Amino acid sequence: MGKISPVSAKYIIHSTIEIEGIVDRPDVVGAIFGQTEGLLGADLELRELQKSGRIGRIEVNVDTRSGKTTGNILIPSSLDKAETSIVGAALEIIQRIGPCNAKIKVSNVEDVRVSKRSFVIERAKELLKDLMDKSMPDSQEIADEVAYSVRVMEIQEYGKDRLAAGPQIDESDEIIVVEGRADVLNLLKHGFKNAIALNGTSVPETIVDLLKKKIVTVFVDGDRGGDLIIKEITSVGDVDYVTKAPDGKEVEEITKKELHKALRSRVSGEQAKLESSKAPERQESRRPFSRPQQRPMQRSSTQRPPVQRPYFSRRPSVPNEQKQAFKTMLENLVGTRGAQVLDEKMSVLGKVPISELPATIKSLGNGAYAIVFDGTVDRDIIKAAEVGNIKCLVGMDSKVKPNETKVNVMTVSDL
Repeated sequence: MGKISPVSAKYIIHSTIEIEGIVDRPDVVGAIFGQTEGLLGADLELRELQKSGRIGRIEVNVDTRSGKTTGNILIPSSLDKAETSIVGAALEIIQRIGPCNAKIKVSNVEDVRVSKRSFVIERAKELLKDLMDKSMPDSQEIADEVAYSVRVMEIQEYGKDRLAAGPQIDESDEIIVVEGRADVLNLLKHGFKNAIALNGTSVPETIVDLLKKKIVTVFVDGDRGGDLIIKEITSVGDVDYVTKAPDGKEVEEITKKELHKALRSRVSGEQAKLESSKAPERQESRRPFSRPQQRPMQRSSTQRPPVQRPYFSRRPSVPNEQKQAFKTMLENLVGTRGAQVLDEKMSVLGKVPISELPATIKSLGNGAYAIVFDGTVDRDIIKAAEVGNIKCLVGMDSKVKPNETKVNVMTVSDL
């Protein structure tokens, strides 16, 4: 008897039992077989079904408390749905077990295959995830890996000091000076081919020569060693910009997002020297530092003699959100050599390359209010802005003195 196991069963009949007296499990099993005998016909006789393996072993769990017995009955079945439901309903006709009144209630008929199917689905999800993690990369991943390998192969030795560098040091107008070879590799990995390494805390002669010819950004680690390198290199040459990796991190380990964020937030070499407490006379001798000395004059200079005082008296009242908008736009334009044209509501009318900026200003007529661009404000742009009645020019730097134009010129230091 009991040839079918719960593992091979398709359904399980769940029922509860309440007995007004004390009985044992064999009494319950005997009552089930005895009181259903001949009730359902020869085809659904429980004893015969159990012998043929279509009904499994009947599990009875009972607990006696205060002279009453309660528990549950489990009957595995490999019959079809209808036959299993008939067997379950037959249990509820049992009203006495031994000398005691009893009540059996079928709570539900469980489809074992549903729970197995749920297990299969969950397990399949785990297997698929594991397969995707270990499977071959897609075409984009392959392309990225090949591109990275090519960039790493592009590293070269530059100058008589044989410094590790990217392949575009000579071709680029701007270069990035980092601490070591690993930093150059990380920048190559993310597409920057104009980086060169110091290979130590002392500044090689090759770097000194490049400081004279190139626009140099010094990019150091976010630790005390990086501060020392900034002091050293700003003392031997004209450094245009300085930036650092996040505190506690090295350039060789930062992500692409952190790298771009650090380069967007670079400061002028003069500001870095001020923070390093260098001598004032050394600061004044730097080219970029001479510009911030002129900018305070802008607040007291004129746009037109009749409106000189009203115009510049309103500059300090420019809303902070407008200044912040100019600053954000300028940061996003770093390295793009592009320009954004704005109207009085600070909405972007269009984006153009700097080379096309004068022609674009002339074509706009009087529809533009301000222009933010990644470049230097020169006399050609100022002339076009005056003709186009532009009220504000925001650039990285300016070659025009404030008192030489009616256009309000703002640079990085003003923001």
